Amino acid sequence: MEKNQLTDLVLSLLSLNRETEWIEFKHNNADPEEIGEYLSALANAAALKRQKAGYIVWGVDDSTHKLIGTSFKPHEAKVGGQELESWLTNLLHPRPDVRIHELEIDDTPLVIFEIPAAIHTPIRFKETEFVRVGSYKKKLKEYSEKERELWAIFRNQNFEDELALGNLSSDQVLGVLDYQTYFELTTQAMPSSHASILSRLADEKFLVSEPGGKYGITNFGALLFARDLRRFDRLSRKALRIIAYNGKGRVETIREMPDALGYAVGFERAIAFIKDRLPLNEQLGVAFRKEVALYPPRAIRELVANTLIHQDFYISGTGPKVEIFSDRIEFTNPGSPLIDTLRFIDQPPRSRNEQLAAFMRRINICEERGSGIDKVIFDIELFQLPAPDFKVIEDNTVAILYADKPLSAMEAKDRLRACYQHACLKCVFNERMTNESLRKRLKIAEHNYSTASRIIGETMRAKLIKLFDPEVKSRRMFSYVPFWY
Repeated sequence: MEKNQLTDLVLSLLSLNRETEWIEFKHNNADPEEIGEYLSALANAAALKRQKAGYIVWGVDDSTHKLIGTSFKPHEAKVGGQELESWLTNLLHPRPDVRIHELEIDDTPLVIFEIPAAIHTPIRFKETEFVRVGSYKKKLKEYSEKERELWAIFRNQNFEDELALGNLSSDQVLGVLDYQTYFELTTQAMPSSHASILSRLADEKFLVSEPGGKYGITNFGALLFARDLRRFDRLSRKALRIIAYNGKGRVETIREMPDALGYAVGFERAIAFIKDRLPLNEQLGVAFRKEVALYPPRAIRELVANTLIHQDFYISGTGPKVEIFSDRIEFTNPGSPLIDTLRFIDQPPRSRNEQLAAFMRRINICEERGSGIDKVIFDIELFQLPAPDFKVIEDNTVAILYADKPLSAMEAKDRLRACYQHACLKCVFNERMTNESLRKRLKIAEHNYSTASRIIGETMRAKLIKLFDPEVKSRRMFSYVPFWY
């Protein structure tokens, strides 16, 4: 946080009732054990009170809320030779992102410990979960009604509705959100007053009102319309990274997209950046040459959109990424998919982030529900490229588009994947795969029909496809469907 934001935060905390359960004021008491217990209690209390964080503030009188200063120096404090911050982080579980701020207001030194509200599960210190009850710190297990309420909140938690940044003035909100682009993308006339603009953003759930005429920006609003996601501490790693490499490996980076824009603001710029980094194929006409895209543009758009929409935002320290190599493009998002990768083609997508997905569809960034991956496969076949690969790697979902290569250069797994996806696509269009259709898909000459037959046989033995009608006796009449048909 910037100094003025920290000052505003302290002043807003001082204005609240002394019984507020997600704030603790102290003078100089800095016992490490007590700090750890309070951090657990405040994180859980903040979740119960629907606050984005809990706070311990040193340098404030607990009774009068007057600034009295503190001699506590958290960055110099140690516990058994270990830095206090590191010691606390190792004993708090699940490990929260505790932030320590030191500042002065009117030459009075203050210290703030900020801990995010608990998500998914209560925060515990040394295997014990604490909570605030009024102004007292208690063990959570002793208050079963609060424990039940906390778990009910976790079951209904929505990352998009949580606050990314709070305690902002109207000018600060309009400074960090690209509201002009919002009105352009939604084809609305921009209101003439700031109050009307803020009202419209609040209607979209990009903002919430806070005490004292302040505003909070939700994760939903920041992810879509941030001018710079790096200004939102806990979302900075969620900015889309696009990296172009020299060759097939990650040894030499040619270029990385410098922007950290919100997804709606920066989507077209991201697509243009990818397009500019991709090689072109040269085609000869009767009297001219023309350059065409190596990869289908629509497939790239859809996979970039999927990478943004389907990520698990609760996985910290990582974010969506597109990597461009000489022989492939990899699209990676944190989180395992909610459906089997083999069923991406035929099943409607399930998203953890329905608000984000709906808004991206609304502004035509991605395709209608259930049609996206179908179109990716369709365009890949139209370009006669190797079949894309969808896989789960260490709790990340990865989609890979491959550059053109002949059938003879493909591995067995590539051929099986192409055959299976072709059968799926035919099924989606209410058709059936045949030897002839697979030959066209893989550019196999008619007289080499046995090559297609061999690939079909391998794919059947892998139990990815099956005969549509086992009663048919003539091999020339055989047709095939996916295993799930």
